[in-house]
Amino acid sequence: MLVIVNPDTAGAETLRSAVDPEAVILTSVDQARHHLQEHPEVDVAVIGAAVDLEPALALAGAMRVSRPDVGVILVRRRVDTVVLTESLRAGMREVVAERDMAALGIAVRRAREIARAMRNQGTVTAGSDDIRSLGRVITVFSAKGGCGKTTLATNLAAAIADGGRRSVCLLDLDLAFGDVAIAMQLFPTHTIADAVPIADTLDATAVAALLTPHSPGLTTLVAPVEPGAADIATPVIATVLRLLREMFEYVVVDTPPAFTDHVLAAFDESDVLALLATLDIPALKNLKLTLETLDLLNYPRDKWRVVLNRSDSKVGLAIGEVEKTLRVPISAEVPSSRDVPASINRGVPIVLDSPNHSVSNAIKQFAERHVISAAVTSSIPKPLRDDRRGGLLRRKAKHT
Repeated sequence: MLVIVNPDTAGAETLRSAVDPEAVILTSVDQARHHLQEHPEVDVAVIGAAVDLEPALALAGAMRVSRPDVGVILVRRRVDTVVLTESLRAGMREVVAERDMAALGIAVRRAREIARAMRNQGTVTAGSDDIRSLGRVITVFSAKGGCGKTTLATNLAAAIADGGRRSVCLLDLDLAFGDVAIAMQLFPTHTIADAVPIADTLDATAVAALLTPHSPGLTTLVAPVEPGAADIATPVIATVLRLLREMFEYVVVDTPPAFTDHVLAAFDESDVLALLATLDIPALKNLKLTLETLDLLNYPRDKWRVVLNRSDSKVGLAIGEVEKTLRVPISAEVPSSRDVPASINRGVPIVLDSPNHSVSNAIKQFAERHVISAAVTSSIPKPLRDDRRGGLLRRKAKHT
């Protein structure tokens, strides 16, 4: 259900015709506050341009505390940096120009997707009235570029979501060269870089304002689109990850090919580490070094899942020899196919584009066996987690 807050009757009718003919029109912020308290089914509130900014921000701030599932969208005659920053800090889901009705319709659709995900974010644990179970985090990593991390991450997220059966967020943590938005044909209004100016007030509502829905059950938080915006402090990344765990049943993390502090922060929160390689000596060498590094840093082995991409390549290496060399089992073998790059070029994950494809089946089997059906593994001891914040070189020095 949607409400429109606007004392201008004509303006309110224009907004209603653009987004929802059944929307309820309210003429004041006070009236809206009371209506939202009395009607829990409302998921979006659109505040018209005739409402002054200060009471509009106050309403968003109040909903941030009492009704975080409600997406508050602000309509302004003029949108500038000051309005955007203040709105994000107050908890507005989006800010839209008054004349851009198409953008408003998209914003409403996004807000409804996010509201649905937040309402399905978890169940109450036994014996507790106020503690929700945390979502599971799956981090996809390879120390070598070109192995197909983004392809695996996007398709794994889509496979877990399964058309809306589960709530999933895909986080692009390759802050400098992330490709999730391009691979999924997304046009984000916000990216993870927008968390930086509101780092001191980050909560579920603030993070929800940065998300971009993709398909039923699947939402994304994409990497910065501008090169200069990639400098994000590690504590901000860690906070965002913890909030996403509270908001979604599953969080899939795509990563850069390096052991950065951002990647280690994701490892710290992860229940499953999907470690990717291909059937070539450089990739397998880097995978072996990755496993040794994870051992050195005491990441539990029961979280490791080795995924072999393009596993049917005829290059003179047998799967059994690879397992013997790595001393870990191969959890999934994803075959090679020309249909994969074709699906990437179309911007549709192959598990959605061709659900019965051999690649789709391999990824869906991995998701079912090692993510969805797997029991929650033991957490990393807190003293080790605290030590990791000092950087990788300090960690290596400690364990030598």
